[in-house]
Amino acid sequence: MSKTDSHFLDHQVAADLLSVMPVGDRLPLTSDLKSLPMSLFIKTVEQSPIAISITDRKANILYINPAFTEVTGYSETEILGENESRLSDKSTPRQVYYDLWHTISGKQVWQGRLINRRKQGQRYLAELTIAPMLDEAGRVSHYIGMHRDITQLHQDEQQIKNQKQLIESMINASSVAMVVLDREQKIILDNQMYKMLHTELKHPEPALFFLQALQHETGELWSDEQTLGQSFNNLEVRVEASGARTTRWFSCSGNFFIENDTQADSFFSQQTKQYLLLSINDITRQRQQQERLQIQVLRNLLAEEEHLRSIRETLLGAMHQIGQPLNQIKAAIKLMVQRNDTENQPLRDLLNQVQRMGEETLATLGRCVPEIPESAEMPVNLNQLLHEVMLLNNQKFLVNGVVVDWLPDPVLPSILGAENKLRMLFKQLIDNAVNAMNRGSSNERGITISTLVQHGWVCVLIADTGPGIPVHQRNKVFEPFYTTQTGIGSSQAGMGLVMVREIVNQHRGLIEIDPDYSPGCRFNIRFPRQHSMTVTHHE
Repeated sequence: MSKTDSHFLDHQVAADLLSVMPVGDRLPLTSDLKSLPMSLFIKTVEQSPIAISITDRKANILYINPAFTEVTGYSETEILGENESRLSDKSTPRQVYYDLWHTISGKQVWQGRLINRRKQGQRYLAELTIAPMLDEAGRVSHYIGMHRDITQLHQDEQQIKNQKQLIESMINASSVAMVVLDREQKIILDNQMYKMLHTELKHPEPALFFLQALQHETGELWSDEQTLGQSFNNLEVRVEASGARTTRWFSCSGNFFIENDTQADSFFSQQTKQYLLLSINDITRQRQQQERLQIQVLRNLLAEEEHLRSIRETLLGAMHQIGQPLNQIKAAIKLMVQRNDTENQPLRDLLNQVQRMGEETLATLGRCVPEIPESAEMPVNLNQLLHEVMLLNNQKFLVNGVVVDWLPDPVLPSILGAENKLRMLFKQLIDNAVNAMNRGSSNERGITISTLVQHGWVCVLIADTGPGIPVHQRNKVFEPFYTTQTGIGSSQAGMGLVMVREIVNQHRGLIEIDPDYSPGCRFNIRFPRQHSMTVTHHE
């Protein structure tokens, strides 16, 4: 057969061929096929880049185009008259061929993939479309097949799948929880360790919880100019314990990256999407070990500082006791001078001598009062600091039968402060609360410690179930050496609450006794918030 007269492409076959062409390749419906030259149909098929073959009803090949030869390696003289099965590698499952023949016999178009073999023997993966061609009576007269070699495409797709599976396997094998989020904070990918956090932390979406904690402390994470190519490392998030559960620590790191948009409308105008890879590493064991060592060190430091404060308070108390009669002597001398009382000159001289000796004694005692060393200010998270103070007072709570209710704020920012001073402040308030309950007659012995953020302040509330403080005494309890010996209140004689107010003032804070709290007493301490790199959360 020649290339022109043996290709049997009469008008009917050409029309049938057009009927199975893609819609975009068809002529307008108003066109008259018979008015077009036959050579146009022949050129369309001959020059098509898709391998095209036409067979009879038994799949014997009657026509191939040049692209068919390029894909399969078979020329016209080698393949015409042969069955399409000659192309098969015999490794395609029989079910695929069954579905193929069942479909096209039912006058339907079949699309699928077959493993074929080239003339040279190499296997290739063919993406094939077979359509039945019907005669005027509606019977199948021929089949037209169109296929292309998609071996490389399949290899690329499979390699991408393999790489994805490898990455997922590596991520799932990691001991660190990892999750990928988009800008809308939607979870795109996570690993097994992250899924475990759902159960362990009792949060519906742990990643959102950690992001909330991080953003509350560091600000907005998704600013384009600031975050593209940026990252953050080892930001600690503390999850406070509740009930019988233990406090947890996590170290969070994040890497921002961009991905090209795969939508069709961004093919020419490239668009990108931004993602965050968040790593959450459980460092609870390490932090617990550090905490045990730190608590022991703190216990020694506080004991030493309490000893200094005890000496200081004793000396200040002695000075206070000496100062009262000395002031009376000064007043008596002043009165005698005003009256020009010369008859009692010996007594006046004696009083002047006593005054000088008293002032010398006060000066000597003043030089002996130890100074409390200043400590540097740094970002402090009050949840963590209060947790340490409660651990330091565990023995006191047990001995006095006190139950502590710990209610930390879900996400607490830091304040700028001196840690040792703040520990002494809260320890003093807790000591006062325990002493108040010991003097009271209530059977319920409890202390409630809570934290919250309110109008730019970080607040600490310490409440006890003691007898409370009457309204007329609430301002006096902050005076030096004021005491409520009658058992009405939660303060004790000495400088304790004076020291508390002094420390609060040094931290630019406020302290007050809640006038509406009853029964018992509740101190409300407020500090201005301060941004830092450590956050805590209550579970």
